[in-house]
Amino acid sequence: MSYEDFTRAASLRLGITREITLERMRQHNKFGLQQHPDGTGGETFANMAKVLKDVVAEAAANGTLTWQLILMEEIYEALAETDPAKLGTELVQVAAVCVAWVEDLRTRPVQEAGAGDR
Repeated sequence: MSYEDFTRAASLRLGITREITLERMRQHNKFGLQQHPDGTGGETFANMAKVLKDVVAEAAANGTLTWQLILMEEIYEALAETDPAKLGTELVQVAAVCVAWVEDLRTRPVQEAGAGDR
């Protein structure tokens, strides 16, 4: 990666991080401090995480991998976790996939309205 590409990517990521921070501020202003039970763990989430891992691997192998599949796999991995430290790690991975997806959206060539998904 060239220096120019690196700085362009870093600038884009900083802009997205700023948007996320502003959204968290709006949420806090609207809802105040939010503290809820995690609601994670259980056989259903663990099974879905396993299924999605296989689906993602198959899609990657046959060239049909999508951001939606990647994100859903990460979400179910987080939902399956009960250990707070591991859950935190999984949620950071979810957030990182979301940022990567936004980066991809923001760097795509402009498409005409109705051109469809790529």
